Amino acid sequence: MVTLYKTGNLPDDTARSYTKKQDIDTRIPPKAKPVFNKISVNGITIEEAEILAEAQNHPADTPGDALSQAARALVIRELLWQEAQRLGLAPDKNNPHQTTETPVDSAIRQLVEQEINVPRAREDDCRRFYERSPARFASDMIVEARHILLAADPKDSQARKTARQKALTLIEELKADTSRFCVLARDYSSCPSAAQGGNLGQLTCGSTVPEFEEALKNGPDQGLVTTPVESRYGFHIVDILRKIERTPLPFEAVYGRIAAWLEASSWSLAVSQYITLLAGKAEIQGINILSAQGSPVQYNMTGNNNSDTY
Repeated sequence: MVTLYKTGNLPDDTARSYTKKQDIDTRIPPKAKPVFNKISVNGITIEEAEILAEAQNHPADTPGDALSQAARALVIRELLWQEAQRLGLAPDKNNPHQTTETPVDSAIRQLVEQEINVPRAREDDCRRFYERSPARFASDMIVEARHILLAADPKDSQARKTARQKALTLIEELKADTSRFCVLARDYSSCPSAAQGGNLGQLTCGSTVPEFEEALKNGPDQGLVTTPVESRYGFHIVDILRKIERTPLPFEAVYGRIAAWLEASSWSLAVSQYITLLAGKAEIQGINILSAQGSPVQYNMTGNNNSDTY
């Protein structure tokens, strides 16, 4: 065995030799380092395997963020379950969702229904909310348009270059005579709409890919878009036939939705405050479930996204 390096700064009895070959004891596999320190709620441990399984329900930018969100959610669930047990709440045998709801979730649902009381939104509150930003409550803009798609794979740079050059050529031709749009669409477009002369009908928000939608939004009220519109599918030649701008909706048309949103927002805040109260009385080790704003990461019992964007 040949010694490659010997540490010269250590006493002889502690010096380590580095060799080409080292004997490794394979009889005992190395033990994996835990992902988390021990996490517990009033002495009840949240197992690492539970956190790893729960992480798939928490999409995040990084795996670490997903695991942190999962751990907080499980701690909050354990807090609520322990409180449900303390109050003697048992699984609801008459629950219409009992085939999809676990006994623990059933007890937690009853706990929240019993402890969280959110008043119904009053009409004058809804009206004030509406009047603060009436432009927020409007119908989507509608755009009638037609296009010619010159398809090109995003991974094929030469095909993209060729498609763009062809689009520029066709745009110049259409500037001289837009009446040829239907003919050119049938001859060159790779979209099924070619059979209708490229006509896409009436388009609203979300009807098309974002890059195409942005071109419609920023394009003229009527007429040919004079530069090719690039998307993941290739290059589009776009002709806007008509735009119907956003139209404010009357209060009566949105009253129900505003009331539902205000009640959901109040419910979310009340649940957050309730969990904070339970956490303050509990002994939680290994994790801080409060956010930077002092509220807990929410335990999702409804599947709703309680965003403050109407």
